[in-house]
Amino acid sequence: MRGKIPPAKASVSEKSTESTLVGNLNGKIKVTDDRNTADADPESLSSGFKLFRTVKTNLRKMSAFYAYDDDDTQHEKDDLGASNFDGQHHVSLPPRRRGSSGRLPQYDDDTARNRGQASPSRRTDLEFKEKGPAKKPDEEAGADSLWSLPPHDMRNFTLLCILYLLQGVPVGLAMGSVPFMLKSKLSYGQVGLFSLASYPYSMKLLWSPIVDAIYSPRIGRRKSWIVPIQTVSSFLLLWLGRNIETYINDAENHLGFLTIIFFSLVFLCATQDVAVDGWALTLLSHPNLSYASTAQTIGLNTGYFLSFTVFLAFNSPEFANKYFRDQPSPEGLLSMSTYLTFWGWAYLFMTLLLLLFKREERARVDVRRGRSGIVDVYRSMWKIGKLSNVQLFILVHLVAKFGFQANDAVTNLKLLEKGFSKEDLAVTVLIDFPFEIIFGYYAAKWSVGDKPLKPWLFAFIGRLGSALLAQLLVICFPAGGAGPGYLLMVILVHVLGSFMSTVQFVSVNAFHTQIADPTIGGTYMTTLNTVSNLGGQWPRVLVLFAVDYFTRATCILTDSAGATSQQIESFVEFSCSRQSDRQKCTNIKGGQCNMEIDGYYIANILCVLFGATMFFTWIKPKVEYLQTLPLSKWRVER
Repeated sequence: MRGKIPPAKASVSEKSTESTLVGNLNGKIKVTDDRNTADADPESLSSGFKLFRTVKTNLRKMSAFYAYDDDDTQHEKDDLGASNFDGQHHVSLPPRRRGSSGRLPQYDDDTARNRGQASPSRRTDLEFKEKGPAKKPDEEAGADSLWSLPPHDMRNFTLLCILYLLQGVPVGLAMGSVPFMLKSKLSYGQVGLFSLASYPYSMKLLWSPIVDAIYSPRIGRRKSWIVPIQTVSSFLLLWLGRNIETYINDAENHLGFLTIIFFSLVFLCATQDVAVDGWALTLLSHPNLSYASTAQTIGLNTGYFLSFTVFLAFNSPEFANKYFRDQPSPEGLLSMSTYLTFWGWAYLFMTLLLLLFKREERARVDVRRGRSGIVDVYRSMWKIGKLSNVQLFILVHLVAKFGFQANDAVTNLKLLEKGFSKEDLAVTVLIDFPFEIIFGYYAAKWSVGDKPLKPWLFAFIGRLGSALLAQLLVICFPAGGAGPGYLLMVILVHVLGSFMSTVQFVSVNAFHTQIADPTIGGTYMTTLNTVSNLGGQWPRVLVLFAVDYFTRATCILTDSAGATSQQIESFVEFSCSRQSDRQKCTNIKGGQCNMEIDGYYIANILCVLFGATMFFTWIKPKVEYLQTLPLSKWRVER
């Protein structure tokens, strides 16, 4: 940017901290810093050349005085350089070239002096008022590890972990425990219908602008939503704790009502997730924002783990009888009713603490509230969706998880169907959980730098390989039952799969945090996370129905099972590919469900082939391109 110094009648002082004053001698003097030319009236040529040298010296000082300090809130208006101005005094500054990360570099004192820019130690009073005190070097760089976070960031990191954990508890029930318990009573297709209860996480984009724009300044922009949502969730959990056993025991007649109830519970969690995601962008200091995805990984995984793995283990009579009881009992140590009641009171207690003891700071940016604010956020969301790179990223999210769906949704159920005991499966996932936390910590460290999605690409191939290994385990299930060696193999494959899944989750969420605009943080993060969740949800129903569709099983009578020859001759064979028909077959004296084709094998192979083809031909090149884009390509004007 090139500007002109307006004429003035004043002398120039080297120690001046005000704008340089340039005199004129019976004529106009024009000076530009990059051409370094001066034109004066011929009658004053000698004086003009002296003045030229003075102006040239002071122009460099002006460049230092008006130096542009890189700030994310400026959104990097120019890809080649930056300029700043004060009133009518315009100064052209040397451009700063972007690095591969898309951020403008910071110069040290020597480089700043050589290039005509101000060093951090030479900030003027004007800059101090506009931008605050200069940051120290250790504040510019993020913490080397989780344990080296500053105290205020560590406290807020802990708060984020707790809030995400509370979200993970109902999600673990809706996506884990309840479908697992329903499988023994319903078909795969009916379980797929119940999976609709998890869809609010894939639909929260529709109402996220309301969460960003409607709030009470007295309570806080994010607490205005978190506090009432957790209060309503606590009462819903307490009510559900008193009635859940009835609905689960008669699942076929109450499937629709169960789906609606858990849909409502997940809806509340999804709405809270919008507020927590937005709050995470301001709770942590900017250099340590990548740890927000670590908090999300730890919190959500812990809540999901408690509601799925831990609950099913302690709900299983076999697990309790094997590890905790001397005398067998048909009941588990922990019932669904007790578990829901406990978390209902825990929700209420944590909400009270949050309301009374956590003060939310005012928004760092000017955010419009009410109806006009909602319109602004929806308009910004629409502009975000029109960005070509955002549209490309959305397409990647929608197809990237298709290759893993059969493995994620069906493999464990198939192991149980083959004869793998529930207590052994519970032990497998219990061992797997600590590794998930460790993997999440290191994945956050790998997901920084110029290529944050590189671990995601690596883990994509790993998840496809894990799906094939899991299918091989099901095929090779021992006829005499699972022994210690087979159990060890199941644990190893589970750990491998969870490692790859956690790396992908942390890596892509770290990338979301880096590119999200904090002025509409909740909506921006929700837009990206919603599409990511939808990419894992929409194929699941198709895959579960595909398993039923490709399965060929016939119910027959055999004399070895106690049927007479007359009963065998008069028996009409029927399909037992559905779980309910399989139970009907086994309840018949002498009935045996003969599996001719297992649809799981076909569905899993098709998923893996589709995933591998899409990865090498389209996903990998597009992701490598997206992670090289500068931040300005992910931002919109408001």
